[in-house]
This record gives sequence, structure tokens and C-alpha cells, in this order.
Amino acid sequence: MKRIERHRAILGVDDKATLSDLKKVYRKIMMEWHPDKFQDSEESKKMAEEKSTKLIASYHFLVSVHPETHAATITEYTATISEASIHDFEYKSEILRVVFSDGNEYEYYGVPKAIYVKLVNADTPDRFARRHIYENYLYRSTSKIVGGE
Repeated sequence: MKRIERHRAILGVDDKATLSDLKKVYRKIMMEWHPDKFQDSEESKKMAEEKSTKLIASYHFLVSVHPETHAATITEYTATISEASIHDFEYKSEILRVVFSDGNEYEYYGVPKAIYVKLVNADTPDRFARRHIYENYLYRSTSKIVGGE
């Protein structure tokens, strides 16, 4: 998926990076690009702020879609997708954002428009999503994300 590859490139990691590896790389790069180290000019400080913002976003995204994160949160995810109903959803550029009745929110990546159209037209969207979306697409929780990317 292009989005994951873009974030990996920003941090300079590959698909074999563990959560521990991500954290080490992130901390090392942030030490280099922290805006407080660039006080000599406004231009360099602004460049460092932009770079650190990208680094932070990439780190948080990669952590949120990492298999170790999914493994650690599988119980909560399974409870949400099996017990809560869809409260709201929106679709943009192959990303389906689902808000559940229990307050949790998840984004699903790589969802084809045809699947989204079927979800919209389904007699029971919850059942359709359980069968065709929840276990078939890369996801991440967006429940605790403030602002977004």
C-alpha cells in the first residue's frame, strides 16, 4: 500500500521493523530534527518543524497499523466489530472510516469503491461489513487520534 510505503520512507524503515525498531528510529531522527536545535534562523526552524511534523505523523501511522499493535488490541477490536453497530461512516480515496455505536472509530484502507457502494446499498450494513470489510482490509483505530493527518 502506497501510504504505508510513504510513511516507511519518511522514517527510513522497511516492512520488517518491529515496534521497538520504529521507536528507536523515530527517537534518533527526532533528536536530529527537533525544532529546538534550529534556533539560528526562522527558515531553518520552520524547516525542522515541518520535518518533525512529518516524522511524528509517520511514526503514529506506522504504529497504528503495525501487526504488534493489532495483536495487542484484538480483543477490543473483536468486541467492537461483533457487538457494536455502525453509527456512521464515510468514504474517501479508498479509505472507509467507520464510527461504531460504542464510540470506537476505525479506518479501513484499500477499500474499493464497489465495496463501499455495496455497503451503502446493503439491507443490513453491519452484516455486510462483518462479512466483507472488517477482516479483509488493513485498519487502524482512530478513536484516540486528535486532529488527524
